[in-house]
Amino acid sequence: MGKNMRLTCYGRKGSRPEWENALSGVSFDLFLAELAQELERFGIALEQGGESGQVIEVKSYADLLNSVRIASPSDGISNVCVGHVIGKSPRLDPMEDIRRAVNRIAFAPETVAPDDENRKVCHNCGCGC
Repeated sequence: MGKNMRLTCYGRKGSRPEWENALSGVSFDLFLAELAQELERFGIALEQGGESGQVIEVKSYADLLNSVRIASPSDGISNVCVGHVIGKSPRLDPMEDIRRAVNRIAFAPETVAPDDENRKVCHNCGCGC
């Protein structure tokens, strides 16, 4: 494999049931397996990160996106939240937004703003964006 990426979901407190259903269970596992299989064709390995112990209080959809992190060490991206990568979500679909963010880092990591860009998409994740 040419590139290794990791997707980690932090714990969430106060999230809406429909968002939790989208980010857990069999449907989410199948989604990640499908996404990893798609990327594998391009020499990119996507793995699911382990339990980090971090918990994000979810008061909005932006907070939900902050709870999902992507790392791509070969691109110099250590732990960036999905909200930082995609900005505002057009349809509020967690799986679609995760796919967009992963693909952006996989194929165009140079388009992701640096952490010190001070984008106004995060609220309480502590990533610095």
